[in-house]
Amino acid sequence: MIEIKGLTKTFTTADGEVEALKNVNLTINDGEIYGIIGMSGAGKSTLVRCINMLERPTEGHVFIDGTDMGALSAKQLREARRGITMIFQGFNLLMQRTCLKNICFPMELAGMKRAEAEKRARELLETVGLPDKAGAYPVQLSGGQQQRIAIARALATDPKVLLCDEATSALDPKTTHSILQLVKEINIKLGITVIVITHQMSVVEEICGKVAILDDGEVVEAGNVKDIFSAPKSDAARRLVFPEGFDAPVVDSFSDENRIRVVYNGADAAGTPMIAKMALDIGVCANIMAASTKTIGGMAYGNMLLGIPGGKEEVEKAVRYLKSVPDIAIEEVKDNA
Repeated sequence: MIEIKGLTKTFTTADGEVEALKNVNLTINDGEIYGIIGMSGAGKSTLVRCINMLERPTEGHVFIDGTDMGALSAKQLREARRGITMIFQGFNLLMQRTCLKNICFPMELAGMKRAEAEKRARELLETVGLPDKAGAYPVQLSGGQQQRIAIARALATDPKVLLCDEATSALDPKTTHSILQLVKEINIKLGITVIVITHQMSVVEEICGKVAILDDGEVVEAGNVKDIFSAPKSDAARRLVFPEGFDAPVVDSFSDENRIRVVYNGADAAGTPMIAKMALDIGVCANIMAASTKTIGGMAYGNMLLGIPGGKEEVEKAVRYLKSVPDIAIEEVKDNA
């Protein structure tokens, strides 16, 4: 388990002090894939570097399996870091070494015998799907292949925690998907805790079970991905989950209609079109005035703003009907909110 308690990090610059992290508190359970997401400058990379003490917090603590990382001696910290490895956006491979030698490198530093290290490296090449690239150099590989070698190298010391700092940001969507699936497979197969630092909501959607939203150095929201996607509470979460706008402006032509908001919390996205079915079943028509929804794992999350023509009776009929649909919440909207 990783426990981050009261973590604050302040940098001193020519223009004064900059508080990159402000009283961050998070708990990440063993075996989770946990996303930490925020826009550029939110403090994501500083947070991940504080977890393995590449950056020393100004205040607060990081506990890994009950051990206070900040209280370790330099030697103890080096030992602990073998169990907390990282992969980066830029891959950080040694260009003068072959793929096999890149993977062997951390094992050599740990004092492992050469033959044993090479045997383990070949096993890891199989794990990441590149058994034929042992003798190739990084420059001969695609970006996705380089990241697979970086993942293999990160696994060489049998870590308990894998930190992914914008690891797919330099890759195209197809390659990103393949790398994320590899990370997910490794998480399941080896039980490694994975912390994913990203600004891409699509990455969180694909592999994370829980997520923390970081904004200006603060955790403004944290919880299950599906809960935050269905009803983001903070402005930062709304901007990330629905960048096109959580509440689109209401046009004047609908000014005489009553409004209700439909909130999807894991509704079946493959079912019969709900609004059309309501019109057929109970004769209530609705104008879709705004919609911000996403489909994750075949389930719909987000919200839709509907305009209901007619009086209060029509609204009540629509509300009763929609409340009968599983995993949907309904709320009336006042004053174009």
